[in-house]
Amino acid sequence: MELLVNGSKRSSKASPETSLLSVLRDEFDLTGTKYGCGEGQCGACTVLLDGKAVRSCRTPINTLQGKSITTIEGLEVKGKLHPVQEAYLKVDVFQCGYCASGMVMSTVALLNQNPKPTESQIIDFMNGNICRCGTYPRIVTAIKEAASKA
Repeated sequence: MELLVNGSKRSSKASPETSLLSVLRDEFDLTGTKYGCGEGQCGACTVLLDGKAVRSCRTPINTLQGKSITTIEGLEVKGKLHPVQEAYLKVDVFQCGYCASGMVMSTVALLNQNPKPTESQIIDFMNGNICRCGTYPRIVTAIKEAASKA
């Protein structure tokens, strides 16, 4: 099966029911996307599918033909971080960093959909992403910072 990942066509030999997360990590060596709960509930495995946030642990590759997949590795362009990544670093959001890629990818999806969200809209949209360290106030601050640059 051929997948469009971070702007490049990649071939997978995995069975059609294999999760996108498994293919990204095990076949394509794109390990920025993390395995968290395996049930689509924590958000650690979030990637963008045609610009929208999806949980890659629950997305079989046979549903992805002709769709554009973006991982955390695909946000940086020519050595320049995405504005959301820059905002997260500026605010010093993370402690352990395990949720980082999922949080960043969900934030990119949010700002794709709503470039100037209110705090309430940010909280509602990010509700499915879990940070075990509890840095939620800094995450909201970083999202506001990224939105101010848009």
